[in-house]
Amino acid sequence: MEWMSYKDIRENFLSFFESKSHKRLASSPLVPNDPQLMFTVAGMVPFKPIFWGKMEPTYTRITTCQKCIRTNDIDNVGRTARHQTFFEMLGNFSFGDYFKEEAIVWAWEFLTDVLHMPEDKLWPSVYLEDDEAFKIWRDIVGVPEDRIMKFDKSENWWGPVGPTGPCGPSSEIYFDTGYTNNCPDSSNCSPACECGRFVEIWNIVFTEFYADENGTFSPLQRKNIDTGAGLERITAAIQNVYSNFDTDVFSNIIKKIEKVLKVNYGQDDKKDVSIKVIADHARAAAFVISEGILPSNEGRGYVLRRIIRRAIRHGNLLGMKDKFFNDIVDQVILDMGSFYPEIKDKKDFIDKIIDAEETRFLETLDKGIEKLNNIIKDIKTDIISGDIVFELYDTYGFPVDITREIAEDNSLSIDEDGFNMFMNEQKERARSAAGSKEYDSKNEAYKIVGEELLRTNFEGYDKLSSSSKVLYLIDGNSFIDSAFEGNEVDLICSNTPFYAEKGGQISDRGIIRNDSFEAEVLSVKVVYNEVIAHRIRVVKGNVDKNDDVELLVDENFRNDVKRNHSATHLLHSALRQVIGDHIKQAGSYVGPDRLRFDFTHYEGLTDVQISEIERIVNDQILKAMPVITDVKSLEEAKNMNVIALFEEKYGDEVRIVKMGDFSSELCGGTHVSNTGEIGLFKIVSESSVSAGIRRIEAITGIKTLEAFNNYETILKSINNIVDGTVDSVYDKIVSILEDSKNKDKIIKKLESKLATSNLDSFMNSAVDIDGKPLIIGVLEDVDSDVLRNTSDTLLSKVKSGAVILFNKSDKVNFVVKVSKDAIDVFHAGNMARNIAKFLGGGGGGRPDFAQAGGKDPSKVNEVVSNIKKFI
Repeated sequence: MEWMSYKDIRENFLSFFESKSHKRLASSPLVPNDPQLMFTVAGMVPFKPIFWGKMEPTYTRITTCQKCIRTNDIDNVGRTARHQTFFEMLGNFSFGDYFKEEAIVWAWEFLTDVLHMPEDKLWPSVYLEDDEAFKIWRDIVGVPEDRIMKFDKSENWWGPVGPTGPCGPSSEIYFDTGYTNNCPDSSNCSPACECGRFVEIWNIVFTEFYADENGTFSPLQRKNIDTGAGLERITAAIQNVYSNFDTDVFSNIIKKIEKVLKVNYGQDDKKDVSIKVIADHARAAAFVISEGILPSNEGRGYVLRRIIRRAIRHGNLLGMKDKFFNDIVDQVILDMGSFYPEIKDKKDFIDKIIDAEETRFLETLDKGIEKLNNIIKDIKTDIISGDIVFELYDTYGFPVDITREIAEDNSLSIDEDGFNMFMNEQKERARSAAGSKEYDSKNEAYKIVGEELLRTNFEGYDKLSSSSKVLYLIDGNSFIDSAFEGNEVDLICSNTPFYAEKGGQISDRGIIRNDSFEAEVLSVKVVYNEVIAHRIRVVKGNVDKNDDVELLVDENFRNDVKRNHSATHLLHSALRQVIGDHIKQAGSYVGPDRLRFDFTHYEGLTDVQISEIERIVNDQILKAMPVITDVKSLEEAKNMNVIALFEEKYGDEVRIVKMGDFSSELCGGTHVSNTGEIGLFKIVSESSVSAGIRRIEAITGIKTLEAFNNYETILKSINNIVDGTVDSVYDKIVSILEDSKNKDKIIKKLESKLATSNLDSFMNSAVDIDGKPLIIGVLEDVDSDVLRNTSDTLLSKVKSGAVILFNKSDKVNFVVKVSKDAIDVFHAGNMARNIAKFLGGGGGGRPDFAQAGGKDPSKVNEVVSNIKKFI
């Protein structure tokens, strides 16, 4: 078995299956179009719709090298030979083409003829009832019976993923590493032993059955092959090393770590763990960021933050106190950028994100570790409480697994349930602070309606008015038969043109009425499943259950909201065009007065970028492009070029809103019929919401005209004040400000000159305290710089002693300075506190310098007269 690089192994695999008529495809993204998965965890994930029978394959034979992320065992990374967060999965797939015999024979051919693995080191396994696979291994491949292992479903069966779905037996290939250190009986060791000697390097899943709700298996009409082979594991076998980290997959990265962190790999087990963690996490971080994921406190962003911060913490364990992680990530890009050009193309972006996150975490890392170490030192139990774990997370940015890891290093555990309780409380406070008004999901009345009515038919896409019958009136948690003038209640019909608040768009407003009744619609909500309730205030007459009513949407209100919602879609696409396709929606608000769009980005936008975004959006508005909506299945949408939050819960059918070739998004909201109806678009603010999340607020339509009229009024007022014109107002204001600054400088000089003119009188009135002079002076309405500079001058003149200098205005502030050789007589901090307390204020400082203030300047003379009482 000759040595071969991991890059050659990867290429040989793909070329081998190309020779078997497989179509070579590039790796799919790490972020799958699959709401059930956070990341792509296996080579078959991109082909799930085909395996599930929901999509026809373009090619019946495919081969890939798929980049994957798994973090369920992140705590084991670095501590074992083969746990990684990022890895590459080699795969060959058949969709209704070849089946067991070809898959098994080709696997053996590749391993033995291409990679030249010794046959006696390869041990296949099959599902114990899969006689067909067993006979292929024995009779066609020629593996001796005693080297073909039979395992039960826990080892050699795949699926179904849910209660129902495709499934089938599998066949695995194990490589005998010869490593017997952990084996209790090495003479009888086999893949059935869990000592680690035998490593699974290949897994073929024979997807041939469908499991129904009763657990009954029926043969699939189209049988599929799903092969997964871990590149890193195969490389370790070929390069004759036990650990994946000792292969050339990691060698250059580890050499870079050794150089940057000034450590040596392979000489200290504890340090080696940290080196491996950093090497693995650098690979994961580079690839995750390249797909536009930014560090955050939720979802994929939180996984990324954990990975980066865990790597930084292990760098800290190796003695590195400064930023280093970018250097390691750059080595990953250098090693892997030729096969995965996306990380090379996004290098600058990756570097910026790593640098920002590392800077942020390093600011609190030492303090957090110091706090945790003190807690561990003083703890009286074997568990760290949830409130402490939460404080470390909330104040110091420690992901829970870092706290857990440090705790375990000290034979402690953490109270994760307690931590989760504090996290949920924080989320609840955030929702309350945001003023969210959610209907009570525990309201029994809503539950009853939901089970009886099931859904309300929304007609508002096509019309602004409907006729219907009042099916339910609800007051709080109770059903009522009538509502009278002044009452606020919930009214539910079988159909409605009113859009219910969701997806960031606020609900419609309008009226509900008949000949003897009229009510104002205050808000509209989905209260249970798909049931819509109108919150109304009765303004005339009374309404009874079973009354026929008209539901009338306020057209002007709806149109204002539509303009802003459609503009939000244009803004989203413009942001991706100007800033980058890493932009992801992180929240939105669409109302009649404005729109708000939150998005993932690592830094504030420049004025140039904001102007370019405005220009692009307004250009699309001026084109008056038709806004087309289409309903597709969710699976169809996933394979279209559509912007979507696929982690959101969508139904089986989704609504696609398309604006020319510029924007295409999944959206259930209301929109204009063409972009020209939006009118002028103007960004009014861009700001930070939290780390990695930015916010844009903008206006459209008549609101933009109102804003410009307001700006014009303000500009005219400024012109009148500075006696300028539109063309000259800027220069006028700059000139006034410059003149003001110059006058401030002159005033400071005069104040300083006035203050120093009193130095002799201050010196002459010095008080002797234990042989040391205490100089006291009182100034009025001087700048703080003048106060400090004058006290410095006085202390330099007296050389040994103390100075107290007051500045009186409507309040009083003062400084206390003590020479180094006089702090045994005077303590500046204590003196400042005592005086400030008497003056009705506070302050303090060091023994040699302090500053403080008070509310009552009338008492300064009393302090001066009785200064010994305050020393």
